[in-house]
Amino acid sequence: MDDAVSFDANAEAFLFRSLKTKALCLAPTRAEVLFSVLSAALLVLAFPDFNLWPLAWVGLVPLMVAVARSRNQWRALITGWLAGTIFFYGSCYWITYAMIRYGGIPAWIAYPLLLPATVAVGFFPALFCLLIFRFTARWGARAIFFAPLIWAALEWTRLMTTGQLWNAIGYSQAYAPALIQTARWGGVYMVGFFIVLANSALAYAVVVKTKQALKFTAATFVLIALSICISLVIANKESSYQIEHGSKAAVVIAVQPNVPMEPVSSTEETQELVKRHVALSENALNKWRQGQTEDGALRSPEEPRANLPSIIIWPESPMNFSYAREIAFQEFVADFAKRNHASVLFNSQEPAPAGGSYNSAVMVNEEGRLVAQYDKIRLLPFGEYVPLPRWLPGASLIPTMVGDFTPGAQYTLMPLGAARAGVFICFESAFPSVARKFTADGADVLINISNDGYLGRTAVMRQHLANAVFRAVENNRPILRVTNSGISAYITEDGRVISPTEGFQPAAQTWTVSRAHANKTFYTKHGDIFVYLCAIASILLLIFSMRRIQKSGVRIKNNRLHSGF
Repeated sequence: MDDAVSFDANAEAFLFRSLKTKALCLAPTRAEVLFSVLSAALLVLAFPDFNLWPLAWVGLVPLMVAVARSRNQWRALITGWLAGTIFFYGSCYWITYAMIRYGGIPAWIAYPLLLPATVAVGFFPALFCLLIFRFTARWGARAIFFAPLIWAALEWTRLMTTGQLWNAIGYSQAYAPALIQTARWGGVYMVGFFIVLANSALAYAVVVKTKQALKFTAATFVLIALSICISLVIANKESSYQIEHGSKAAVVIAVQPNVPMEPVSSTEETQELVKRHVALSENALNKWRQGQTEDGALRSPEEPRANLPSIIIWPESPMNFSYAREIAFQEFVADFAKRNHASVLFNSQEPAPAGGSYNSAVMVNEEGRLVAQYDKIRLLPFGEYVPLPRWLPGASLIPTMVGDFTPGAQYTLMPLGAARAGVFICFESAFPSVARKFTADGADVLINISNDGYLGRTAVMRQHLANAVFRAVENNRPILRVTNSGISAYITEDGRVISPTEGFQPAAQTWTVSRAHANKTFYTKHGDIFVYLCAIASILLLIFSMRRIQKSGVRIKNNRLHSGF
């Protein structure tokens, strides 16, 4: 009896020691944790509001070095997951603002609530690290140069599976226009490809530490520099051609009304906000027609201003206009358009089938007639719809706290005098396919109406603007970004941000638009073919890496020793 009890105790102790040993083997080392945190911190600093964009070109080096030197694939996975979670949490902390300010959730609850989402998207950097481990185990340290293919493929996979491409690594370069012109060929994915390629080259030099490795690194940077220079030359050539052949088609008055996020409590307050829209619009339009600058001085006449069609744009805001449902509002807009001899483009909640509503952009012409309507296609999860099955307990209650809109289906173009515009609404700027579809269908200019006010004076303002910058470069089309509370700006075809407004201040901007004479970009014509090729290459590499790997792990060990590990 005592012997049996002793045997059971010994077996239990042995099992505990065995599990503890396995857990320690799976847990990243202190060095791996340090390198993981360092990479995450460098990448967070590369994005707004820190704006230290050069750090993205070296930010992944510590993580790649840690993974390349790792002896265990699960350590590599966990190391990458930690880096991804910290990065997404650190760069998207602003999501908690609306929870705290408008949802009434205490800060000590709101910040932990963000963690599950960041852990979920952190899986993609984790998978990246796991694949880098497998490839370097199979082919040696030079397999680090497969990293750009994998990274680009996983960013695309993240968009396809989660509907989110926020803060893809390429977006960190949005405010360095000279470095993002390769987006004309492969979108934000190609810009990210070159960033990760630079990181790979540096990591390879650190890991291998030979003259040959330094030569590989130098050659890689020469290749990156040549690609950037060629794309910049092409961009400048197309921009010059557009300026030379373009002629003004319309003048646009972009209104930033700064409508408060809190619900309007009285009719008087609503009337005051409407008056603000009208005053900002008419003051800017009158200055334009009189040839005045912002300080009231007279410009030298450029062309007959009275003959140039005028368009006034009011952004997405908490005003919640509903053109089709409110006769009084229809009459107000028609009277405003006729009185000012201008078309009006505004955000409106329009009727959808089965009693639903569209989040729409509506245009009324200078005669007071409805001439175009675009219904938002890409809705914001948990903001404009609930991505849960109706049968799930509690799912039917959530729409009372957020929106419950119906997605549109048609990419309707809007007339801007002789030009045509594609209008995308708020969050749709994060989807490359939306702006590309408008451009492919013939848009001369792109317009983004948005409202970031619910997220306060946080990094989201410049991060959201970064999305629009890339849509301009990808399609070689200017973007008029008109927001409720900032940042409103004119974005040129090559990604320069002109005359950005201050946040949370009423403002009005005056811009002219032209017909597009430059050719459509490779990206506009062919879409995401570059990232598709990256995904196919990554899958093939994974398949080949799984062949003929010895179970004992001796082959893996030898490869790492041979490669300088």
